[in-house]
Amino acid sequence: MDGVIVSLDELAHFLNSDSAPAGCMDMSELDGFLAGLVSGPQTVPREEWLAEVWDNEEPEYADDAERQAVEQAILDRYDAIAAGLDSVPLSYTAILWQDEAGTTVAEDWAAGFMQAVSLRTEAWQPALAGEDASMLLIPIASLAGMALSESERGEPAMTDDALEGLMDDAEQVLPVCVLGLRRFWRERASGTGMVRH
Repeated sequence: MDGVIVSLDELAHFLNSDSAPAGCMDMSELDGFLAGLVSGPQTVPREEWLAEVWDNEEPEYADDAERQAVEQAILDRYDAIAAGLDSVPLSYTAILWQDEAGTTVAEDWAAGFMQAVSLRTEAWQPALAGEDASMLLIPIASLAGMALSESERGEPAMTDDALEGLMDDAEQVLPVCVLGLRRFWRERASGTGMVRH
């Protein structure tokens, strides 16, 4: 890689290159993962979640400058998601793929989000227990289930028709779900005098 990474396209290229571990996240999965971290109940240490990005392996960087550039690009996206969620009006746009037919593919993004949830499963339980918050998480979890095998996902949380409709509207629905979850945790924290940033 020549020079410093300054764009998401360059970051996506690195994630898909031979320099990255075979099991690392792709750009859409990374975006969902970062959105899950930003909107979650606790701040996860950077070293912990960065290891998840690379599937707990080490990329083959050309040099330390490339390492810093790649990591900074990831951190910049993290910050951009947080800023987009906090802006009025909402300006976060999820990075989703389109297949050859032009159909939006949101499973990777949703799988990344749920991987962030899995880092602090116990802390996320209040969102699962609360009716309003769980309704925000169910669409994401259901989309993530589509990316798993039938034996892993068990019974779907949504009907096939509902999932199909969600796929059609994923670009609009997912950012709203993420924003709602971020607000849920902030409101919950403010009740104890500890606002999460």
